[in-house]
Amino acid sequence: MLYLIRHGKTEWNELHRLQGRTDVPLSEAGREMARRAHDACLNVHFDVCYTSPLIRARETAEILLRGRDVPITEDARLMEMCFGEYEGITNIFDKPECPLRPLFLDPAHYTASVGGAETFAELFRRTGAFLNDIVKPLLAQGKDVLIVGHGAMNSSIVCQIRGLPIDQFWTCGIENCKLMRFEDYR
Repeated sequence: MLYLIRHGKTEWNELHRLQGRTDVPLSEAGREMARRAHDACLNVHFDVCYTSPLIRARETAEILLRGRDVPITEDARLMEMCFGEYEGITNIFDKPECPLRPLFLDPAHYTASVGGAETFAELFRRTGAFLNDIVKPLLAQGKDVLIVGHGAMNSSIVCQIRGLPIDQFWTCGIENCKLMRFEDYR
């Protein structure tokens, strides 16, 4: 079985600051979210855990799996979508001039890489490769796989698993520290 969870909250989440690949740690509230997820998942079996190397995801994985003998492996393909020079800006929804705004409000019309930001094609290519190279073989062996990641990165995985079009990219409801289960993904 495949499981997917987004990291706990960070101070940048609270400030509505675009994080991307900026390596922001969990806030105390984020750590508490991860502790609650730990307790909620005690009866869920995981054979392996793969996480983004960004500290907020890695720390979430460590708290979630504390006291369990589940190996945690970092994979750079699970890093958050890169927002380039726009990482760190606040309240992107209030900035109509920002070229990344369509990414969040109208994903079907976000097509070009601007300011070093990653495109959907680039994001889907690397997360799709991770699914094909790592996840599918493990699932074929009957393993239960946990991925600890990020909002956009996790959404790209959900879209690929469910065959969702890009205009539904944000409809998956990737909440912080809420475990998603994909029973029929092979």
